Amino acid sequence: HVNKTDSAIRITHLPSGMVVECQDERSQHKNRARAMSLLKARLTDVERDRQTAEQSALRKLQVGSGDRSQRIRTYNFPQGRLTDHRINLTLYRLEEIMQGDMDQVIEPLLQELHAAQLAELERS
Repeated sequence: HVNKTDSAIRITHLPSGMVVECQDERSQHKNRARAMSLLKARLTDVERDRQTAEQSALRKLQVGSGDRSQRIRTYNFPQGRLTDHRINLTLYRLEEIMQGDMDQVIEPLLQELHAAQLAELERS
């Protein structure tokens, strides 16, 4: 009886161009409901894949390569110098920093973080 009735449905999601067809049931209403649920499932999968890829890219950006050559900070005791390679900061106050006066290091790092967050907001 499926072949005798005009009950097939084709639904196109206009924003993505995704097309779903269904002609399994005898009733057009059942085929429409089934096609809608298939379309929702496919759109959900696409969105989940996009979010996963985005999170993976962010995680990779934060973690870095893990390579030994990827330095964060260098403490040079003979010269009394501290260099933070992430923000190209060099301070010749290693003695004070080692005594706990980390404000000189933390403030530029926070400024760089805020600048990066603002740049990210402007991009999105």
